[in-house]
Amino acid sequence: MAPLIVLVVVSGLARLAGWLDITDWLNSWPHAARIGLAAMFALTASAHFLQPRRDGLIAMVPPRLRNPAGLVTLTGVLELAGAIGLLIPWAAPLAAVCLAVMLVFLFPANVRAARADLGIKSMPLPLRGLVQVVFIAALVLAAF
Repeated sequence: MAPLIVLVVVSGLARLAGWLDITDWLNSWPHAARIGLAAMFALTASAHFLQPRRDGLIAMVPPRLRNPAGLVTLTGVLELAGAIGLLIPWAAPLAAVCLAVMLVFLFPANVRAARADLGIKSMPLPLRGLVQVVFIAALVLAAF
């Protein structure tokens, strides 16, 4: 739930800064969403490297995939790269699309973890799915 809260609060504050004419660039929802998503993905990436969340993420990797620890590290690096990309205007659309694709491909691990009660226990599966849709929708918005 923390990533969703970070996304909503940071995007809202960024949009407010644009509305208050603190910066013209943030005077649009797509740009404010980029800031919120960058903060959210920086937060979620930290879980890939810091205990005890790292062990929880490793436990979520399906057993048929090799090197779960390496995959968790890789996805953490990709999330950090995506967060940085969202902050670079020319790279933001590509970063948003790549992060959305990554979320789609990682969702089966979330389904497996929720059904088997593995890894990070954040919310029940239907809510997890809904939150994933919100994240993807925000990424689509940020791509424009």
